[in-house]
Amino acid sequence: MTWSILARDAQGHFGVAIASRFFAVGALCMHTRRGVGALATQALMNPLYGPAGLALLTEGRPAAEVVTTLTAADAGRDHRQLHVLPATGPAAAHTGGQCIDWCGHLLFDDFSVAGNMLAGPQVIAATAQAFQASAGQPLAERLLAAMAAGEAFGGDKRGKQAAALRIHGDEDHPQLDLRVDDHPEPIAELRRLYRVSLERYQPFTACLAGRHDPVGLTDRSEIEARIARFHAAQGGTAA
Repeated sequence: MTWSILARDAQGHFGVAIASRFFAVGALCMHTRRGVGALATQALMNPLYGPAGLALLTEGRPAAEVVTTLTAADAGRDHRQLHVLPATGPAAAHTGGQCIDWCGHLLFDDFSVAGNMLAGPQVIAATAQAFQASAGQPLAERLLAAMAAGEAFGGDKRGKQAAALRIHGDEDHPQLDLRVDDHPEPIAELRRLYRVSLERYQPFTACLAGRHDPVGLTDRSEIEARIARFHAAQGGTAA
């Protein structure tokens, strides 16, 4: 019922994008942890995979072992789809034998794509190709382009409803966490929300207290100056 892409960049940041003809798909399917990894549980999703999988990655287990451990302990594994991307090393995935066609996954050095109940294998192939073709762009924009490409090749064969995007940087909380829970064009709406986030949200939250600065900026004039510099670096646009 879903397809998703997990990715990491050269700075060790993680990104996840997901879409489905299922309400609020971003609520239970996506899991990330700073410096540890990213995980998506799909099909007849098992939300327990998220915390357990990230805990195993935190212990230093490779992604393939995480996938094997989680699915071996789950009597419903034939109905599950799971892919895992660690901070270092290759991704791993499981597509259960009872997942509904079309279903499958693709694994690459720094990203993975998986989906089920799709229009066909071209969905995840186009998603992967678009992500590769956008190298050098911001991670969020690469993920959005990838999902739009998958949708153009049919996406979820039942139609459209929800989509989500998460970027997890160097803080314990996500850098960006956007959800479209119910919309006739969820990926287009997700892209719109991303553009809106560039107006003030992203530059403002970069000024908040964090791991490397427990106070953050409190001078409102300096916050506004930072926001102005952010837009100048973006070429004066918010998209």
